[in-house]
Amino acid sequence: MRWLLAGIILPVVMAGCSGAGSESRAQPVKGEPAFPGAMGYGAAAKGGRGGRIVAVDTLADSGPGSLRACIDASGPRVCVFRVSGVIRFTSRPPVIANPWLTIAGQTAPGGGIVITHAGGAEGRTPILIKNTHDIVIRHIRVRNDRTGTHRGSEDSFTIENSRQVIIDHVSASWARDELINGYGDNDWITISNSIFAEGIPKHDKCALLASDPRGPQHLSFIGNICAHNGDRNPDLNFPPGSCAEVINNILYNGQSEFAEIWESFGGVPVSLVGNSFIAGRNTRPDTVGVARNVMGSKGIAKVYLADNRFDGDFVHISPLIEQAKVDKPPCPATIAAEPADAAYESVLGEAGAFPRDSFDRRIVHQVRERKGHIVKQPGLIDEPAPAAPYPDADGDGMDDRWEAQHGADPRKADPWGDADGDGVANLDQYLDQRSRDLIDGSAG
Repeated sequence: MRWLLAGIILPVVMAGCSGAGSESRAQPVKGEPAFPGAMGYGAAAKGGRGGRIVAVDTLADSGPGSLRACIDASGPRVCVFRVSGVIRFTSRPPVIANPWLTIAGQTAPGGGIVITHAGGAEGRTPILIKNTHDIVIRHIRVRNDRTGTHRGSEDSFTIENSRQVIIDHVSASWARDELINGYGDNDWITISNSIFAEGIPKHDKCALLASDPRGPQHLSFIGNICAHNGDRNPDLNFPPGSCAEVINNILYNGQSEFAEIWESFGGVPVSLVGNSFIAGRNTRPDTVGVARNVMGSKGIAKVYLADNRFDGDFVHISPLIEQAKVDKPPCPATIAAEPADAAYESVLGEAGAFPRDSFDRRIVHQVRERKGHIVKQPGLIDEPAPAAPYPDADGDGMDDRWEAQHGADPRKADPWGDADGDGVANLDQYLDQRSRDLIDGSAG
């Protein structure tokens, strides 16, 4: 699924846009994209652009060369990986609190990077983005394979009181709370091209996109797979004036509900376009595909539905949705959606962290074959295959061979130069190429 929004120069969609816009014309977010093809409301997150290149060359919990050291550093920075394997936080996981950070998991050699915790009292959410801004995270896996003491603090990813964030091409599994959770006052967020599967009962949830919001938010949930989660596939409960879009996702084997539309903060404005809602082994005849929850309602939601695909014996759309339906998107979409059938194939081919591990390959196979089920316990992490890192003599995060082929200087650190004059920084171009090569199976 390759949406190419080069430049991202059309007018920005402003808060308070409910009821505005047209059905057919996308209005991408204004600003320089975080990487070529970045999309959604978080597309202009700066990440670590222009900053230091920080090599992660150990799998240790902390210390020089650790992921924690890169996360805790200040100033713009890009974490590039010179190792593959499992990073297990044996002390409390770090909090991503310092802004302007890119975690470029696609730079890892071999089988890539898995992030997890050690369980027990310090077994908390491995990736917590809190009170910060301009964060880009790509191509990592978070697998909660051990049980922490505090279920409510054990998501896989949490975004809290933050803005300008992109979570793209990641995979998460076995959380006892949400696999991905937005909490507090977030804004300008994209969650894209990812796999969120096998949350652990009795709180097996895919995505709680807003929790206790204090004001309007802009959030895009695009091109993801939610599989084998009882409900919150995803959950939407934003206040009026927000812009929420759920576009081209595969939502598989929900048990009580798939997408949940809530009104306890005044009624969410949301567009659900081009998604596939698919029954699985745990889906029942009374499971609801698009649910409207009116308990504690403080205002009627605005729900725009278009080109969604429903497959299986369940209540596809709650009758309660009829009162909340609108005939045009509450906010202009940030991308032009693919038709649901085409998006289904694209997402199965391209969602998740790459190179895919056996977990993600299994989930994709189960969606295709309508197999698999909600699990009761975490599984075992597949140790990523080791390999030598690509040569990078000047420490600028780029493969020396790629630099030589593309006009950059492998003997000089020039990550933020523009060797070919195309307007894209050398490192941004390299990281994008690395991602595409991994997805296409021609590297790593």
